[in-house]
Amino acid sequence: MTSSNPLLDDSAKDDEERRLESLLFGTKYVPSGPVELLHGDEDELAGEEGRQFQNLLDNDLFFVDDEAEHGSNSEPEPSGSGANSQSEDEEEVAEERSQNKTVFSKSLKSQHKAPAWIDDSDPASVSLSSKRLKKLRDAPDEEALAGREYESRLRRQFERINPEPDWASKARKKTSKAEDGDNETDVDFSTLLSSTSGILTQRSSRSPVLASGTIDISRLRDANQSAQNSGCGDIKSLAFHPSERVPVLCVGSSDRRVRMYNIDGHTSPLLQTLHVPSLPLSSQSSVTFHPSGSHLLLTGTRPYYFVYDLQSGTLTSSDQSKQGLWGTRFEDPSTVVSPSFASRKRGRTRSGAGADESVGASANNPGGAGMEVTAFEPDTGSMLAIAGRGGYVHLVDWKSGAGQVIGSLKCSSGGGGVKGLWWTPSSSALTSELTAGSREYLTVLTGDSEVYLWDVGERRCVRRWKDEGGFRGSGRVLTGNGKGSGWLAIGSNTGLVNVYGSDSFSPSVSAASSLSWSSLSPKPVKTIENLTTPISTLRFNHDAQVLAIASKEKKDSMRLVHLPSLTSFSNWPTSSTPLGHVTAVDFSARSEYMAVGNTRGRVLLYHLKDFGVH
Repeated sequence: MTSSNPLLDDSAKDDEERRLESLLFGTKYVPSGPVELLHGDEDELAGEEGRQFQNLLDNDLFFVDDEAEHGSNSEPEPSGSGANSQSEDEEEVAEERSQNKTVFSKSLKSQHKAPAWIDDSDPASVSLSSKRLKKLRDAPDEEALAGREYESRLRRQFERINPEPDWASKARKKTSKAEDGDNETDVDFSTLLSSTSGILTQRSSRSPVLASGTIDISRLRDANQSAQNSGCGDIKSLAFHPSERVPVLCVGSSDRRVRMYNIDGHTSPLLQTLHVPSLPLSSQSSVTFHPSGSHLLLTGTRPYYFVYDLQSGTLTSSDQSKQGLWGTRFEDPSTVVSPSFASRKRGRTRSGAGADESVGASANNPGGAGMEVTAFEPDTGSMLAIAGRGGYVHLVDWKSGAGQVIGSLKCSSGGGGVKGLWWTPSSSALTSELTAGSREYLTVLTGDSEVYLWDVGERRCVRRWKDEGGFRGSGRVLTGNGKGSGWLAIGSNTGLVNVYGSDSFSPSVSAASSLSWSSLSPKPVKTIENLTTPISTLRFNHDAQVLAIASKEKKDSMRLVHLPSLTSFSNWPTSSTPLGHVTAVDFSARSEYMAVGNTRGRVLLYHLKDFGVH
């Protein structure tokens, strides 16, 4: 008759060994004998006993049983004739298990920190003679427990009465997977700790798909509530930081100050104020972040600009002596030529110019003009396009840091000059059709409602077309989606907004191979007629699902348009929305927030719930 293995025979183990196996290997502890349980009021125990340990620290959840190392852990010899026939392999297994228990106990002791102090009122031992405490016994002969053990038994009993909820068990599984290096888990602790967004926010590479009709939007406290009583005047420009991990909003106002706010959806504290007395801000693009987020460009109605370094905190000018960007000195306001005379002068020059000079590249100086309209090259930010005077667009080398004009593009000189600039992203349909990913293209809107598409590398216009319904002086603002999803919007002085597809900023099929000039005018996908006064602001959100249109000429003249249905959201704004005369609009990097500035010096802050949990 073969003797049974004492290591595998559960009936031969005493309660102490069963308890140790439960602690070491995570198995369920089952006592050998019947345990006397009292079927009392468990809710009373959860209510009264549970309050005694609900504020304990996580370090106190585990304890080290000192008796596990020094106590008698030897297995009882099985009775019978086979008790002395244990093989050498079984003895080695038993010895190895005993050593593992000792090492594990020592490791727990080394990790457990010594208590900072001991409360004398804490009982050293607790008697289990009470009827209400008999259910805490693991063996019928237990009469008293140490303080730590008593606390552990109470926790175990509470968990029996109140099982762990599903959300906690799922989170525990995800945490264990992340610690084991499982790539399939979506828990990213580094991202969580480096972001200021809510813990419940689901970060995903894909943006949510918005439905047309209504938008889930809620109003928060004004972003500039801490500076509204300072008399900042009209809000001229708004710019969110391009990184989603930096919730900073820059607000430029008519008092020639740029204020930076930490947008948290609650108090939005003021971080810093930049005062530039010599530079009046004038438009939406007066305050612009570099695509890398390291610098802030400040422009206005002066022929020079200022750059603020966010890392070093220094503010520098393109020329401290107020020498213009194009070599012209800043003019005194009393000596500026009147607009009517300047218009007549430009008319005489235009009448004597040849037809071939209206389109082409030139490096001639247009004179000392302001720098209200600017645009950074979106991929690397190595080049800055600046709208100059007389239809010129100047290209400034930003990568070298010298701020020198390295080239100029000449558009039509009539109709009020350049009104809008937009760099065609490299991921757009234009690049795929031309198969030239290294090329850079710039879209320019003039006051005559003409759109020019420039090959910046060759300084050559590859396409020119006219906005449908536009006439001289009607072109006001141009914008496109920076992600290259194929949308281009043009606003006019009649309140109409024409929205074009990707065919608007790409050559015709016949001209795609040779990059030749094409005058074929694309048809707008839709004309938005919600507003009746001149359009002053157009802004796409980060994934081109929302288009904000506004006009500062009329109170509460703002709409949010859903793309691609090109219908406005019917539930916003309402009759009680305090928009006022809107002067600037901008979306955050992930479109969780939308900021709206007006002429009363307020920056209204709204939360788009579909793009993040607040």
